[in-house]
Formats: sequence, structure tokens, C-alpha cells
Amino acid sequence: MTSSAIAVSGLRKAYGNKTVLDGIDLDVPAGTVFSLLGPNGAGKTTMVNVLTTLIRADGGTARVAGHDVATETRAIRKVIGVTGQFAAVDDLLTGTENLQLMADLHHLRADEGKRVVASLLERFDLAESAQKLASTYSGGMRRKLDLAMTLVTQPAIIFLDEPTTGLDPRSRRTMWDIVRQLVADGVTVFLTTQYLEEADQLADRIAVLDQGRLVAQGTPGELKRQVPGGYVQLRFGDAATLDAAARVLNDATRGHEELTLRIPGDGGAKSVRAVLNLLDEYSIDVAEFLVHTPDLDDVFLALTGHATTEAS
Repeated sequence: MTSSAIAVSGLRKAYGNKTVLDGIDLDVPAGTVFSLLGPNGAGKTTMVNVLTTLIRADGGTARVAGHDVATETRAIRKVIGVTGQFAAVDDLLTGTENLQLMADLHHLRADEGKRVVASLLERFDLAESAQKLASTYSGGMRRKLDLAMTLVTQPAIIFLDEPTTGLDPRSRRTMWDIVRQLVADGVTVFLTTQYLEEADQLADRIAVLDQGRLVAQGTPGELKRQVPGGYVQLRFGDAATLDAAARVLNDATRGHEELTLRIPGDGGAKSVRAVLNLLDEYSIDVAEFLVHTPDLDDVFLALTGHATTEAS
């Protein structure tokens, strides 16, 4: 695989007069988690469908695992796995039978298929329920089985479309651990999610899509520093030291009872160092400091104008 698992340039897609993807550029390094965020109708599902060869783009280029999505669809389908918003398990089959069905569809040898099925049941903590019908599984178990079915062929790139929607917090964190282990094993994950905390926890890089355009890309930290609301909060040992610091940092907001000063800033290392160095010049000791940056909810609202409850 190339160093870029997914490389997209100028990608365009329209349905009639409505442009859904408007000149998208992005690069997903191999062995990372890339998260695509955006409100309903932003074009996320269309983007996934193009990259997984389900629909054709109208313009631009996209390569997945080094293969052109327009001309090498068969090669791409051999190296990717796709898990959609809803678990695609057969309720009339057991967990083992669902996995074995995938092994048979991909023409794995009988002995290899049995080995892979047993390994995945163990890995996803489904061995005890392996002989039970999938219809009896909880939501979290169904999502785990669905992802396990995607992994039967050991894909190098996995597309996860809102994999934890509807799961309880404990099941969601279990899925997060599974995703982290996949990446540790060298798998690339392309994630869409309606939970901004999920993107913050998992993603190495995030792209925000709105009305068919990418409005921002970067690491979670880089995106948070793009919107206002960051600050450094300093706490001092006594009121006299607080007063001295307030005279030096005259743009700070004072917290009298807490003996704190809050200084607006981007929360970056350079700005924090500048504040501490300035106080050091005046021999003013800081008891402790806290750096606050906006969270992804703030970023999403600032970049798209939509509340996070609309994201999906």
C-alpha cells in the first residue's frame, strides 16, 4: 500500500442541479483514523459511496490503496471493508453462521474459514454467544458481529459509517477500543460519526464537510485552535501575587476567590510559554495553570453554523 491510503483531488458529484461534493481534496495516511464530520445533507454518505466504488464521481480523482476508483473497482473491493449505519447481520443465522457465510462468499478455504471465524469470535468477545441466533443479540453485540464480518477478509482499509449510533456508552467505548486495536495492527479507518466526542477520541485527522465543501481539515487540536474561546488560566498562591500578576497581565480576567487570572489565547504552547516567561521576568510565581481550548462542538458550530445534534 502507498503511504496515502486514500488520496482525493478535486472530487465532484452532483444530482441534477444540486452539487453534493464540490471540489473535495483530502489525504488519508495509511494506518490512521480519518474522521469526516458534517451536518445532515453535507455529502458524507456520497463521499463514502464514491470511495467504496458504489457510485461514480462526476469529476476529479480518487485513489484508494493506490487504485483509481473509476477504473480499478475490483482491486479496491478486494482491500476494503465497509460497515454501514445499520448492522447487516442475518437474524436467522447464528453468530458463527453469519461469519461463515462471509468466509464462503469470499471463497476462503474450509480450514482457513474456520480459523478466521473462531479468531474473530474470540477477538470480539462473541465466543459464548456464537451458537445463538443474531436476533437475540443486543445492539452492541450486533455491531461487533457486523464489524467482525467486515474483517473476515482482513481489509487494509475500513469505512465505518456511524458505527456506534444507538449504542449505550459502555458498548460505544468497547467499539472505540476495537477501532484503536485495528489501527495498531496497521489498518486504516475512514470514520463518519454523529458523535463529536468519538471523532475527538479516535481520529488522527478530521475534515469538516458542509454543503458539499470541506470547510476545515486538521488534527483535533488544530481545529480547536481555529475558533475563539481558548484561554490560559493561572492560579496564584496568595492575593498579593495575584495583584502583581494582574498588573503585568492587564488584559486578564480576575477570579478573586479562586486567586486566578484568565488570559484569552489559542492555548498553544507558544502563547502559554510567552505568558509564563513574562511573569518570570517579574519574579511572579504561578502555583498552577490550566489550558482550555474549545471542544469539537464549538468547532462544528463555528464552521458550519449548525448544532451538533444535526450532525450525522
